[in-house]
Amino acid sequence: MPNKKTLALTEETYTILIQTIMQGFSYDDGKTFNPNIRLAHVLTLQANLGLRIGDVLSLRLNSFIKDGERYRLDIVEEKTGKARTFTVPMEIYNYVKMYALEQGIKPTAKLFDITERAVQKQLKVVCDYLKLDGVSTHSFRKYFATEIYLENNYNIQLVSQLLQHSSTAITQKYIGIQSKDIEQALQKHIKIVRV
Repeated sequence: MPNKKTLALTEETYTILIQTIMQGFSYDDGKTFNPNIRLAHVLTLQANLGLRIGDVLSLRLNSFIKDGERYRLDIVEEKTGKARTFTVPMEIYNYVKMYALEQGIKPTAKLFDITERAVQKQLKVVCDYLKLDGVSTHSFRKYFATEIYLENNYNIQLVSQLLQHSSTAITQKYIGIQSKDIEQALQKHIKIVRV
């Protein structure tokens, strides 16, 4: 189970983080963080596919299998040993393909030659610069889960399936958002007596 102190990103924070990583920045003392396209792509894929960081770092272009008019992911998750064969939106596949072409990465080679530890360290530098607490690579997976939940009418079953959790109770704790039914019940129950 992930660290409960790890926050899910908001869309605004996600955008700011990726933009800052892609643009780089300078400190007042002259030190710099150079633009890091690889790190931005790693975290963007995590936020859009909902994979754990280790699984993102294991991706190869040939992990995306053509299935008729679409592509699907064909990997085995490192942590769970479960096959992950979900459809990948064409825009994400094209994003990955373009990155591989621009970087000269062969279809059988890992897309990202970087360790989890290096990703975490670089992300921490960016978060410190932006004064963001509670953010780690896992925040990008939580962002994925939370956004899918909110964009799909609070469908916890869908999120649970996409994260490959064994139960919706685990997913509910994971994303830390109350179900729509609970929210509505609490809202309907309000009985304030004023003098």
